Order: sequence, then structure tokens, then C-alpha cells
Amino acid sequence: IVKENSSSMKEFILLSLSDNEGVQKIYFVVFLLFYMLTVAGNLIVLTVTSSRHLNSPMYFFLCHLSFIDICYSSVTAPQMISGFLVENNTISFAGCIGQLFGVHFFGCTEIFILTAMAYDRYVAICRPLHYPALMSRRLCGRMVGVSWAGGFLHSTLQTLPIALLPFCGPNKVAHYFCDVHPLLHLACADTRAEGLAAVANSGVISLSCFLILVTSYVVILVSLRGQTLAGWHKALSTCGSHITVVFLFFGPTTFVYIRPSSDLSEDRRVAVFYTLITPMLNPLIYTLRNGEVKGAVRKLCRRKV
Repeated sequence: IVKENSSSMKEFILLSLSDNEGVQKIYFVVFLLFYMLTVAGNLIVLTVTSSRHLNSPMYFFLCHLSFIDICYSSVTAPQMISGFLVENNTISFAGCIGQLFGVHFFGCTEIFILTAMAYDRYVAICRPLHYPALMSRRLCGRMVGVSWAGGFLHSTLQTLPIALLPFCGPNKVAHYFCDVHPLLHLACADTRAEGLAAVANSGVISLSCFLILVTSYVVILVSLRGQTLAGWHKALSTCGSHITVVFLFFGPTTFVYIRPSSDLSEDRRVAVFYTLITPMLNPLIYTLRNGEVKGAVRKLCRRKV
């Protein structure tokens, strides 16, 4: 498929976040720093949570989340950062389709992992006595496996129709990475059906999982009625970091994918949050609000020193 279409369109030009050369140089420094912090922070969390001392389901899910965040930001950030230094930030047709697949594969897998983490928090708070039996290692492994498989299926269904479209006209993608809506605008065909399918695919997954997450936290808050202040504090400290990540990630993704996109420049600015900002903040959010992770990080730092 890629080989057939590449005969008419060999490469695309990705647009930058700004046309001003001075601003682009500032963006280069800022986003390079963001990307380095993203990789370093998630590598630390990945190392810490994979240790045998932190073996609860929450850390098992957090380990996978950190790995996904490294991969997710690496799909888009290097291309965007290098584009600040060149006049035309080009990407091959095959590279563009591969980037599209990677963005939706890791993004959708992260959505499912966050949903699994919400279920873990629900069981830990609402059914603490049954927690070891309900959240067995086998169930956690299956939930992670289903998350990866669901991400792969979603990405395949999202990428294949785009790869089959003819591209014969303009090759400037109105985004800093290859995504569905910007590519649909460049296709030499009627893409209304593909556009609706993309909204139904990505939009419904984002919105439905977000509603499931909000519902789970409403149930948790209702179950805390009559609890002592210490019980409320423990429950909220357990869920606080996850709620923060959920709103930072799902807010922008739902905004971009739940509607047919008309303002691509607006989508481009919003996409920075879920492709780079949230993966960078995840390690800080989970580390700062979790005493066990902070203790493990301090032990790791002392060992390295």
C-alpha cells in the first residue's frame, strides 16, 4: 500500500508551530529540554517501578505507562524539534504513515492503561479486603495485554484507510506530525466517510473511556461517605495523581478527536499537551504524590552516587 501511493506522493512537509525564525529557535531549546526531561523522568520511574520492592498492581501499570510515554513522545518530538532548525521539515510517505500508526498505537494504549489504573484504584478503595484476590497478577497481565492489543487494533483501523487514499496535490501537512485530519485535507478524493470514521474511532474511544474514568471516581467519592477525615485524605492522595493525569491527557485528546476538525492550527497547539507536556509531567505527578516512589527514587540516586 505504502509503495503504491508513494509513487504519486514521495514526501510531505510538516509545518512548524511558528513561522517566526526567532521564535522557532526558542521553541527548539524549550522543546528539546521538555523531551529530555520526558525521557529521563520516565526512565527513572520505569527503573524504580520495575524493582521487586514495588510489586503492587499500581506500580505494574505505572511501569507500562512510563514505557508508553517514552515511546509516545519519541514518535513526534524528535521530528518536531529538528524541524525548528530547517526551512522545510520533510518526512517520507512511509515515515508519515508510520508516524500516524505510532501516535495512535501508543496514544490509545495509554488511554486503556489509564482506564485499567482507575479500576485498580476503585478496587483498592471500595473493596480493600478483596483487593489481593480481585487484582491478581494474572488479571493485571491480561488487562495490560488487552490494552496493547486494543491500541494496535485501533491504530490499524485508523491508519489503513489513510494509507489507501490517493495523494497527488499539495504536500504541506498543517501539523507538526502526521495525523488523520491534516492528511484527510490533502487527499485527492472525497474523504467525508474517512473523516466520520476517524471521529467515531478516536473520538468515541477517548470520550467513552473518559466517562468511565469520571464515573469510577464519582463511585469512589460516594463510597467514602461516612469515612473519617483520615480515610478521605488517604483515598484522595491515592487517586489525586491519577485524576490529574487523566484530565491533562483526556481533555486535549477529546477536544481534537471528538469533532470534525476545521481549525488545524488550533489542533496543532492543543496536540502539544498530549504528545509532549503530559508524558513529561507524568513522572513528576506520580513521584511527588507517592511516598513509596519518592523513597525508591532517593535510594536509586544514593546508589548511583
